[in-house]
Amino acid sequence: MSEKHTICLLNDSFPPVIDGVANAVVNYARNIEAHHGHAVVVTPSVPDAEDAGYDFPVIRYPSIDTRKLVGYVAGYPFSPETARRLQDEHAALLHTHCPAASAILARELRDVLDTPLVLTYHTKFDIDIAKAIKGKALQEGAIRALVQNVSACDEVWVVSEGAGENLRSLGFEGTYTVMENGVDVPRGAVSGEAVREATAGWDLPADVPLFLFVGRLMWYKGLRIILEALAALRARGVAFRMMFIGDGADGKEVRTVAQELGLNDVCFFTGAISDRETIRAWYTRADLFLFPSTFDTNGLVVREAAASGTATVMVAGSCAAEGVTDGQNGFFIEENADSLCAKLADLCAMPESMRRVGENAQRELYLSWEDAVARAYARYEVVIDNYRSGKYPKHNKPLDSFFKSQGELMDTLAIVETVRDELRDDITADWDEMRAMMREGQDELRRFLREKQAAVREGQEQFNEQLDVIWRKMDRYL
Repeated sequence: MSEKHTICLLNDSFPPVIDGVANAVVNYARNIEAHHGHAVVVTPSVPDAEDAGYDFPVIRYPSIDTRKLVGYVAGYPFSPETARRLQDEHAALLHTHCPAASAILARELRDVLDTPLVLTYHTKFDIDIAKAIKGKALQEGAIRALVQNVSACDEVWVVSEGAGENLRSLGFEGTYTVMENGVDVPRGAVSGEAVREATAGWDLPADVPLFLFVGRLMWYKGLRIILEALAALRARGVAFRMMFIGDGADGKEVRTVAQELGLNDVCFFTGAISDRETIRAWYTRADLFLFPSTFDTNGLVVREAAASGTATVMVAGSCAAEGVTDGQNGFFIEENADSLCAKLADLCAMPESMRRVGENAQRELYLSWEDAVARAYARYEVVIDNYRSGKYPKHNKPLDSFFKSQGELMDTLAIVETVRDELRDDITADWDEMRAMMREGQDELRRFLREKQAAVREGQEQFNEQLDVIWRKMDRYL
């Protein structure tokens, strides 16, 4: 039986901020807590976050709310309180899912906690950096910093070979392990009643093929290819419906382009949907999932669609296409609208082919989070043993010394905060005892005064009685 370890999962995003990596962290934590050991999530503070409903603790560290600018908060990766709480949790391993603020905080904590550090590279950060930072020199500097954070980890995981190749293209020279993500929907279609309830109110004729996209509405997801292919397909006279589920920074522009292409009556946008059963219903209702993205490193939505028996059209050679066989459990196209249009036209004429490939995808591509995290946890045990045996190289580059110093400073401040809290508790306890004694003394004084007042009243009454007797006797002689 494997040892139960406490695993600290760090990421720059976490609900209520929703994206694929945040979803991965939630599922890692839930499955570790349910089946293996104990999970702790460390993530930046987000206004109005509700963390009480999780079966594992969520530790929030300070952040700046930059959601209006980039859609995410910016974490401030220096938190003595986080160091103190993780020491109390006895974390055995740090696993960061982001090479930015979370990796910086993890590097600071590694020496404080004396634990190994694992990083999973989920997404092509060079594309995100290019969108967020203007100027080639600044972009190159940000990428160098990112690669330094990755290289500083004891072990690096990637979610696909394509993700590893992207990391190599940025300058990473170390080794990596492919550790696939799972999907958080069960295998199998939902009921017809659930489908009808989820899709009610939309113009979706039963005999017209329905295409589906689920994810962030960003142009780099291949959305322009989809829209232009649909416009060309409609020009051919092919009937269809298209549903986009999700939202994103390019959402408004995507809707505008759909309108300009004359697709308003056949192309619909639901906005973001957080309920997983509702999304399952849409996967079940769809005839085909469209995902012409070369940006995504894993394409979990391909496997989510497969869970419901829906096949995906994807770009040949993309990360999403890893492990997929064209015509067997998925469909491949070239990365352009003409290729997608031609494929959709062929498949609409052969609906049985879509169903057959969807059934194969359900059987061959599905990977549950339970199985994915079980594999990851088994590797955690190897990493912990390697670390304790001194098999990982020492991190002694200049920046490593800086992060170690930062960690030591956080540890010192955490000790100061602990002592301060203990002193406050002692002072509070002494003050509470003093107040209790004062209250007890006041109560005794009140009892004493009440007794004296009663005695005085009794004496006054007796004096009045004697005085009355004296006056009556005097009346006899006067």
